[in-house]
Amino acid sequence: MSSTVIIGGGISGTAAAWELARHGVNVTLLERGELAGMASGWTLAGVRQSGRHPAELPLAQAAVKRWEHLSEELGADVEYRQGGNLRLALEPDDEATIRQVVADGNAAGIPMTYLAGAAEVHEIAPALNPNLVGASYCATDGHANPQRTVEAFAAAARRSGADIRTGVEVLGIVTDGRRVTGVTTSTGTLPCERVIVAAGVYAPRLLDPLGIHIPFTVVVVPAIQTEAVAPMLGQVLGIPTGGFAGRQQADGRFRLTGSSIPWSATDHTAENVMPTLSQLTATLAWSTRLIPALEKVRATAIWGGLIDKTPDALPVIEATPEVDGLVVATGFSGHGFCLGPITGEILADLAMEGSTRHPIAPFARARLDGASVPEDVTLHG
Repeated sequence: MSSTVIIGGGISGTAAAWELARHGVNVTLLERGELAGMASGWTLAGVRQSGRHPAELPLAQAAVKRWEHLSEELGADVEYRQGGNLRLALEPDDEATIRQVVADGNAAGIPMTYLAGAAEVHEIAPALNPNLVGASYCATDGHANPQRTVEAFAAAARRSGADIRTGVEVLGIVTDGRRVTGVTTSTGTLPCERVIVAAGVYAPRLLDPLGIHIPFTVVVVPAIQTEAVAPMLGQVLGIPTGGFAGRQQADGRFRLTGSSIPWSATDHTAENVMPTLSQLTATLAWSTRLIPALEKVRATAIWGGLIDKTPDALPVIEATPEVDGLVVATGFSGHGFCLGPITGEILADLAMEGSTRHPIAPFARARLDGASVPEDVTLHG
């Protein structure tokens, strides 16, 4: 019998598998599709402290320390680059907002600078539009390769004895009274003592039958990838409204994302999740406005990414009070990738000990009792 089953093969699930396996726990990870097939695969993959909600900041700061040595830890290059983060002031009215981001970051102990005017921005990122008003700059932010990161966590977990299974869908969580006893899957029943649900948009299907309700809506964001071009941008870009973000990958390709819209379909397969033409048009317009050289660069792939968005755009991370042996991490609202190494550590702590040294009280599900998700939430990612 596996002592712990993890549901979900994204960064949170594979990081938890690695933490448990290297502590000698008998762990099985089940993923209905492929590793990094959903949120952890489509993401921009920014590793960011700046602009974080105060509740998330301690986790983000701890995560960045892990990211700095993660390739060495996992024995594989996750393409982590600490190139910084720029949040751009496009119009004079944006300046106060961006300056406040800098002030808040510095007050929280994050070294940030306000770049006043296009000349200062161009010293950091010469490929950007020459008419920018300014930008916030956090040099200790960065980005990584999401697929390589998830695969590296999974490979490290396997080397330490974890059983990682793809193409296996979990249909339900089995309990005996108040205690977890196993999971039912598309290939049969698997007994276990503990279950970690890190299943993203699929979490309600597993938790609602147990009387555990997490209010979130699902939205879809566009993602565009370009052909590889010569290096021109080392930073992750964002704008005050959150309607665009982009970066250049280690292989020279750009990865660009834009605004979200509601997603109502129940089929969440990668083939079905696609953005609208208006989302793509807006994302492309922002990309060429901010990085003029992209006007001559070809787009080679488009896809949609689903976000599990809670009312306050913060995740739920807890050992559930209703069911012993059940641990949940969901609702990251589009900004969970950076936290992944620490989320995995927290989930392993909760599964093994029932508590963690990390400050997770703000992420208890009880805070959302009676809450509804507003139509428009400014995501912290």
